[in-house]
Amino acid sequence: MKYVVCIPDGCADLPVPELDGATPLEAAHTPVLDALAARGRVGLAEVIPPGLPAGSDVGNMSIFGYDPAMYHTGRSPIEAAALGLTLAPDQVAFRCNLVTVTDDGIMADFSGGHPDSAQAAEVIAALDRELGGEVSFHAGVQYRHTMIAPADWADAECTPPHELSDQPVVGPVGPAGPKLAALEEASRAVVGEFGLGANRIWLWGQGFQPEMPSFREMHGVDAGMVSAVDLVRGIGALTGMEVVDVVGATAWYDTNYEGKRDAALAGLAAGADLYAIHVEASDEAGHEGNVAEKVRCLENWDRRILAGLVKGLDEMGSWRLLLLPDHATPLTTRRHTADPVPYLLVDSEEDGPGGVYTEQGAASAEVVPGHSLMAKLLS
Repeated sequence: MKYVVCIPDGCADLPVPELDGATPLEAAHTPVLDALAARGRVGLAEVIPPGLPAGSDVGNMSIFGYDPAMYHTGRSPIEAAALGLTLAPDQVAFRCNLVTVTDDGIMADFSGGHPDSAQAAEVIAALDRELGGEVSFHAGVQYRHTMIAPADWADAECTPPHELSDQPVVGPVGPAGPKLAALEEASRAVVGEFGLGANRIWLWGQGFQPEMPSFREMHGVDAGMVSAVDLVRGIGALTGMEVVDVVGATAWYDTNYEGKRDAALAGLAAGADLYAIHVEASDEAGHEGNVAEKVRCLENWDRRILAGLVKGLDEMGSWRLLLLPDHATPLTTRRHTADPVPYLLVDSEEDGPGGVYTEQGAASAEVVPGHSLMAKLLS
């Protein structure tokens, strides 16, 4: 038996006026997904437990079967693991976004104009030269980077920048807030030298290195994943999953959908029991408020991943598939929400009751904890 987990990041939504009151899942042309839902089981999962932030760190931890209430220590240390960074007990990791804030203090772009990773790496290297010492800066992907600081810098409340789109910025508060704010302000002089869309850094998501059992210890199978997002890759690194690089895989609309699909099939054919495929594009479209692109992302999933994935799995033998987002990112709010999200379970050997994979199609289902779904997939 082979297992696949499909994660269209942030794809769940609310009714959209531009789609005549439909959601992107309802509006998108997804014949393969529709056929899978008709033979599977559609349900509703709480991937964001009460009291935890509605973020991809919490949601993806849930999807991989780790209860965030037990294992979540913060977003950035997961991303740090993807970069091969190991934190000492007296160190804390911060997510370091390259962002664009207007002169009158409005968060114009939490992604800093989406610089390419090579351009961004030059900025991060300059930040480390000019502002490093007590802290250090480490390049990640596009606008997503990491800062390592002394443990006492963790004592601050930092607002995620994507929660402030087109709104006045709210700087860090708490005992360590002044240090963080001063560093963010000092970064303007460095970032501004590069002529990118970004004009400063934004620090948030801090946390200490989590202790997590390996995926095999937790679930009894060997697993791999393909994702262009350090946050998701970091969960793989922390749990001993095989993390595969794919040429052309980005965290943006232009990602290599087919390459991710083929990498998962190749990993399964090479002996892995389970592979996860994560695509960030639908989440980015939600944050951008880009209705047409979010619909297109879902149609790309259907045409460029699911169609070939099902064919490839059928050629291998028996398989089971779990599909769900790590949270909702409604186009109308452009923010993550903690609302339960629809999930789909499909077994190639045994048809389920059938259903429709949309928010409304799952609305009457019992809500299950998100971290329980991996056991359902593997049982």
